[in-house]
Amino acid sequence: MHVLIRRCLFGVFILSIVALASCANKKSNTDGLDEQRLYESAQRALKRAEYVGAIEALQRLEADYPFGKFAQPGQLSLIYAYFKSKDNALANATARRFIRLHPNHPDVDYAYYMLGLNVYPKPGSLFQSVLGTDLSKKDTNAARTSFTNFSEFVNRFPKSEYAADAIKRLEFLRNLLARSEINVANYYLSRKAFLSAANRGRFVVENYQGTPSVPDALAIMIQSYHSLNMQDLEKSSLEVLKLNYPDYPALADNESFNYNYYVKDTRSLLGLTTFGLIDTSKPPGFDTRKKYGRF
Repeated sequence: MHVLIRRCLFGVFILSIVALASCANKKSNTDGLDEQRLYESAQRALKRAEYVGAIEALQRLEADYPFGKFAQPGQLSLIYAYFKSKDNALANATARRFIRLHPNHPDVDYAYYMLGLNVYPKPGSLFQSVLGTDLSKKDTNAARTSFTNFSEFVNRFPKSEYAADAIKRLEFLRNLLARSEINVANYYLSRKAFLSAANRGRFVVENYQGTPSVPDALAIMIQSYHSLNMQDLEKSSLEVLKLNYPDYPALADNESFNYNYYVKDTRSLLGLTTFGLIDTSKPPGFDTRKKYGRF
């Protein structure tokens, strides 16, 4: 029995040695390619969405020809390859390194643009889409970073070929961040933390003018100031709401404010499965996105 075990172990050892030797002798697809062929190989791989192969060729290009003709365009392609392979950390690091080493490069605007795109909120799965997943209720740290990066890009390169796309993304991010503030304010309302809710609402009004979240922010301020018995602030907020959003759902025909108004949350699992007929979730407070816009 012991002899049989030893023979089996010896066989496994031999197979391991053979496998290691095979791996060591296996040639890379980039072996023997000169600078131009490495770059062209990487571009072909990118077009075929073979990002691992593209990264391998571009890394070899950077290692073997750091000062060559294709070194800098290769680094820009490497940013994209990392981004498409969802290696956000390396995409970010490569973009920042390019900016640091080549601040005056004619295509440095692309590196700045990719810094924003790299952390831009990604679409969810099909399952999340069907359930109507609310991005504004997720962690918005990446969205804030993306907003900062895109803002810097647009300020530095207003005439860049990527500027129009960045501006559209900035609008989306601005709406997203404003709605995130409303979500927090509604939470404070549910906890009867009226001063904190009012401050969040005021922050949206002061910093996110023009977004669909502004009317809800005003309503939150009115509700909160009313609960705090701050009549002057309540009155001034109500006047702004009536002037700019006279059709706001919480306004009655006589332009008074309905302090018992709220929107049922039909996004809960039970609400979704019963099409809103049964809903045991807590009311989210003020949410007029269907009326004034997506966010």
